[in-house]
Amino acid sequence: MRIPNYSDGSIVNLISSIRQGRGGASGLYPELHALPAEVISAAKNVVLLVIDGLGYDYLTNQGSGSQLHQHLHCGMDAVAPPTTAASITTFLTGVAPQQHGLTGWFTWLREVGGVVTVLPFAMRGNRGDLGLNGVTPQQLFNHTPLFDQLNVNSYSLMPDWLSESVFNRSLTGKAELVLHRGMSDYYDKIAEVVQRDDQAKYLYAYWPQFDSLAHQHGVASRQLAAHFTKLDKGFAQLKQQLAGTDTLLLVTADHGFIDTSKESRLQINDYPEIMDCLQIPLCGEPRLAYCYVRHTHRERFMAQVEQQLGHAVTVHIGDELIAQGLYGLGEPHAELSSRVGEFVLEMKDHYILTQRLPGEPEFFMIGQHGGLSEAEIRVPLVMAHC
Repeated sequence: MRIPNYSDGSIVNLISSIRQGRGGASGLYPELHALPAEVISAAKNVVLLVIDGLGYDYLTNQGSGSQLHQHLHCGMDAVAPPTTAASITTFLTGVAPQQHGLTGWFTWLREVGGVVTVLPFAMRGNRGDLGLNGVTPQQLFNHTPLFDQLNVNSYSLMPDWLSESVFNRSLTGKAELVLHRGMSDYYDKIAEVVQRDDQAKYLYAYWPQFDSLAHQHGVASRQLAAHFTKLDKGFAQLKQQLAGTDTLLLVTADHGFIDTSKESRLQINDYPEIMDCLQIPLCGEPRLAYCYVRHTHRERFMAQVEQQLGHAVTVHIGDELIAQGLYGLGEPHAELSSRVGEFVLEMKDHYILTQRLPGEPEFFMIGQHGGLSEAEIRVPLVMAHC
């Protein structure tokens, strides 16, 4: 089992370096060994581009020789699970899932008595908006935005279609929300924010489309390659635009990807003996599934999983993974054990395991992440001083 290096080699350590380098206090997680805080503090402006899904493996293979690759500073680990809900929350809070408590796309929240898709902030199944019932992310998670921990002017650059995201707004804090529409506008807005005045700044700039194309078409697809080429060209032009502004330009990601095949995609609905053991639907990720088992069916569950899915999964005890430090260092979030579940199914090779609920459309994505393979966990840190 691959545990991220939370001591000095993960995205949470990068954020520790940024927080301390932008005037904030040191925290639970040490700074990134490859980028100490004094490098951050030496620059007037710090811009962090988060390209959703741009893994280290992709950049150093398909992206070999690109401008981004030529400025590769080091590789880092994402958090576990390496998925957007967990990693983006780390970027926006400065702590790992061990503290922020978000453990995957589908998360069991006993506080609301249901399985929630955290980023859309909606219930699974009927997709009911939690906000319509007066529930807020602050009530459930009580996160402190990273922007509120810094001592410089801060900006959060997001796609315009995320402007009404309740979850995103809960972590914007005192930062100015800046919206972009399309790739050209994304890079133009970065340059505009940096150049608007002479004040020291921190700008967090999120780009989602690489992830959606990788899910839809796969890591090896020509569609993703064409998109990467445009991203790379935009990065090169941005460097030129920012020349002389004393800006530290950083590029990283929340996770990497693997491709799956029809043969590697499993649905638990096809295994009724296992389904019968579950108290609630599978949670977590297709590559790291959390299982909530009926109390009297534990032994049967273990036996059936080994017999029917042993070729595709490794079974772990949730609390043991927490104790081993899979989700981070230090004291765990009060609800972490509940949100991980009693049993965790780690998928082998390129297998995924999903569950289709009544009323949900059948949908499989080629590109997947959230598992503990090197390709999924490892992300790049690109660095250029302008």
